Amino acid sequence: MNTENLLECLHVKQIIGPLPLHIQSIQQDSRKVEDGSMFVCIKGYTVDGHHFIKDAIDRGATIIVAEEKPDMDLPNTTLVIVPNTTKALAHLANRFYSYPSIDMDIIGVTGTNGKTSVSTLINKLLENSGRKTALAGTNGITINGGVKHTDNTTCDVLGNQKLLKEAEDLGVEDVVMEVSSHGLAQGRVWGIDFNIAIFTNLTQDHLDYHQSMEQYGYIKGLLFAQLGNDATKRKYAILNKDDAWSKIYENMSPAEVLTYGISEEADFQAKQIQYFEDKTLFTLQSPEGNYPVETRLLGEFNVYNVLAALSTLFVKGIQVSAAVNLLKSINPIEGRMEKVKHNAPLKVFIDYAHTPDAIRSSITSVSTFERNRLIYVAGTGGDRDKEKRPLMAKEASTADIVILTINDLRNEDATSILQDMEKGMQHENYGMIADRKEAIEHAVEISEPGDILIIAGKGKEHYQITGNTKQPHSDETVVTECLNRKYNK
Repeated sequence: MNTENLLECLHVKQIIGPLPLHIQSIQQDSRKVEDGSMFVCIKGYTVDGHHFIKDAIDRGATIIVAEEKPDMDLPNTTLVIVPNTTKALAHLANRFYSYPSIDMDIIGVTGTNGKTSVSTLINKLLENSGRKTALAGTNGITINGGVKHTDNTTCDVLGNQKLLKEAEDLGVEDVVMEVSSHGLAQGRVWGIDFNIAIFTNLTQDHLDYHQSMEQYGYIKGLLFAQLGNDATKRKYAILNKDDAWSKIYENMSPAEVLTYGISEEADFQAKQIQYFEDKTLFTLQSPEGNYPVETRLLGEFNVYNVLAALSTLFVKGIQVSAAVNLLKSINPIEGRMEKVKHNAPLKVFIDYAHTPDAIRSSITSVSTFERNRLIYVAGTGGDRDKEKRPLMAKEASTADIVILTINDLRNEDATSILQDMEKGMQHENYGMIADRKEAIEHAVEISEPGDILIIAGKGKEHYQITGNTKQPHSDETVVTECLNRKYNK
């Protein structure tokens, strides 16, 4: 791309050296730099890109974008100094990829729990209605059915713009994105022209990063403020009326507001809810009238997810009756209270629940099921929000038997993690097993016919993190092997 044209989008303080006519790519990771790259130095949470300028030059960078002049020579390299490289990168990426979000409908989903379920549900419903879609989030990136994995719920700003450009080139009409609080705080979605922003809920999580619920809630609200004042496009904020933060987000956004809920009167409201082991039924009150809804998604939390998805299809111009019919064909979301297929005489679910509210919701979702005992494997991660650990165990205590374990150890001591959780236990019928595989094995070993077993914390994730290394692991694979050993001898 022409360099002068690219830099027109920036507030440049100083340019040192002659500008090359073109650049081949923009990078923020020096390891990805090639001949003709522009390297943008980002001050990250743990690493400062300014420390890798020499590495970028050695790999062929011809332009360095930085906030200050480094104490080194820059042979055959031009230095561009800007006030804020994070904001500069957002502008550069958007311009380099030719503003790809403008001609597609971009749907952002944020909240503590439910982002993956809601975004996956919306994507499948839109896909089944005949539209070309892309989905980006925890489970990776899907464009017209092709999947690739990512490390974060929300890609970095370069990855997002590259994804949007690829989607645009493939004729995608709708892009559904999970938008995490980390992604919002770090500016990963700056420059994306969202049309619809959806709020699921706000409960305690990530306070190791955000420090307080007030700061956490404010960061989530940035997505709704980002809808902006563009009078050429109708934009919508879709808010969970049963969560008090919705009123705050309504005031933060200039967009039209549509609400959904169960307890509070809302534009899309579920009434007369009935929970069964294989389906959920309710009456939907909507702007187009009342409709009977049947879904294979289980539990109250999934009623909220369905309401959010139906609200989205409504503002997309799809009739409520048609959306309700499309819903009948949607299978349960992978790793979200997903029933494990096996021949043992008990019910087993794997779930992603790793917050106090999500654990409560997962237990509530099976409360009406016929059962003997409820065994709950509750896991939390190292080097993450410590304050939520006892609260998670407290919610898990409503199960008959609780096994406390670890999702991803990272670089923290296993004993201290389990002891933090143990402080919240409300009864004595629990165990602590740091090794997750052993915890699942123990849960199956003590199980009896008629029990319900929930294995929570990782859902469909296919790895565990120890130190800085990812190792293969699947809750579903482990529990299936254990069930076969015990019950299919």
